[in-house]
Amino acid sequence: MAIRIKSHWSNTKSTRTLPEIAGALAFIAWRIALDRAINLHCERFSYRDDTQRLAVIAEYLAFLIQLADRLAYTALSDEDADAQRRTLITALAHKLVEHLQDNSQDLLGPGDYGSGFIDLLNRRSAEYADYPVAPSGPSFAFLRHLGYEVQCLMGTGQDNRWVIDQVMDLDGPGAYQSFAKAFRDLFA
Repeated sequence: MAIRIKSHWSNTKSTRTLPEIAGALAFIAWRIALDRAINLHCERFSYRDDTQRLAVIAEYLAFLIQLADRLAYTALSDEDADAQRRTLITALAHKLVEHLQDNSQDLLGPGDYGSGFIDLLNRRSAEYADYPVAPSGPSFAFLRHLGYEVQCLMGTGQDNRWVIDQVMDLDGPGAYQSFAKAFRDLFA
């Protein structure tokens, strides 16, 4: 399933701040993660409930934040690049917490869903740190880790036994390609 992502600014003469870019990236990351979760269902993998579906979306968001950090490392090259990268990724994470909180409340009712996502981001940052990302995309180990985490969330029952292969071979690389293109377009 392909989604259409608008990744160009309508007013190209205006300069965008890093928080504005982060807000656009967060919206795009949310759409990509949601699309990947829907795609798993379309491929006949089954979710137990909306909580499990939101957990899979959160895994994709953590994956995309790690990729945004790697892309920002190469895209931001002036003398203040580290501070700019930190500003961008922090703003991106905050916006994604807002998206996850709002959508979780809509589906699951009132509660604090953001702090659990921040804990997930902190864990995944440490885990993904050793995995390389080439210009062509994340390494096998990077994608395998995403696939493994999604597999752990969805279980290994009859319907979900091959979800790791789906994530590693198709959904993870597709998510990277869509996100990397949008990232480059927003910085152009």
